[in-house]
Amino acid sequence: MSTVNEYVFMVQARGIQIRENVKNIGAQVLEQVVRGTYSNGTDYSYDFNMSDSDAPPTTYLPEGFTYLSSQLCPERLPSMTGRLEVNMSEVSLEDVERSLLEVQPGITMGGYWKPQDCLPRWKVAILVPFRNRHEHLPILLRHLVPVLQKQRLQFAFYVIEQGGTEPFNRAMLFNVGYKEAMKDFDWDCLIFHDVDHLMENDRNYYGCTGMPRHFAVHLDKYSYMLPYNEFFGGVSGLMVKQFKKINGFPNAFWGWGGEDDDLWNRVHYANYTVSRPQGDQGRYKSIPHHHRGEVQFLGRYSLLRHSKERQKVDGLNNLNYSPLVSRRPLYTNITVSLSRKLAPVADY
Repeated sequence: MSTVNEYVFMVQARGIQIRENVKNIGAQVLEQVVRGTYSNGTDYSYDFNMSDSDAPPTTYLPEGFTYLSSQLCPERLPSMTGRLEVNMSEVSLEDVERSLLEVQPGITMGGYWKPQDCLPRWKVAILVPFRNRHEHLPILLRHLVPVLQKQRLQFAFYVIEQGGTEPFNRAMLFNVGYKEAMKDFDWDCLIFHDVDHLMENDRNYYGCTGMPRHFAVHLDKYSYMLPYNEFFGGVSGLMVKQFKKINGFPNAFWGWGGEDDDLWNRVHYANYTVSRPQGDQGRYKSIPHHHRGEVQFLGRYSLLRHSKERQKVDGLNNLNYSPLVSRRPLYTNITVSLSRKLAPVADY
């Protein structure tokens, strides 16, 4: 069923693209009409720039720029060059561990890393919900670990793996990941990252600036268009204090869909504003799936109608679980068997 929803999103994205094309054509026609009207040489003042999101170019530090190890790491480093080569070929986890640890021996057990040539500006926990995607995880780590190192972030990966037979609960896994990550370290912010999303631009900065933030704005399978304005899926981030204030993700979304829309609602009920990267910086590729997708959650619309009431009673404050935690060279694995009785919801 998730394939059906992805198709619907793709159709919506194509519709947006068509409207943008029509707008651009209309702007060109308008320009010709105005220029034709003033073809006698009369000056005219008309702004033909129809872009809704033009922003001044971001300044990145030049090659060879030096900074002291006692200074905070800059946010716009020369190592962040923009467009990335995205390699989606399958690889074993052992090969990725071996290659990354050879290049960067500073990664410690559990996937912890921090820069040595400057003081990390942000401490970031990367949370990855997981079930039966063993071919995807090594590809994500091979791609993302070097990017975060170039961005000079202090980071660690937490893979939260769902056991048992219940439908996949992405949101509850994120709540579990948050609680376990905070037992390890005093993280500044959290990145909620689907295992099959690969960024295409290393200037898509995973630091905590501008959070709440939606990173995966333009996904290839949606024709690089945002399906709808409230779309908050794929990769998003919140400061720890923000995540606590909104009571985390909802726990009641079993199956595919709805939990990101509920998180969007919670963020706005708390009077936060979601930011997004500009232009091509928010582009992502999706790793192809070789197996059946998760079942669709048909009850999501009923829950979403009561987002505000449920926010106080469903989230971090009603979550119970028993984790099995193990450390791998590149990440911490948290295995949990989830069930509805682990997150009882009081009346609202």
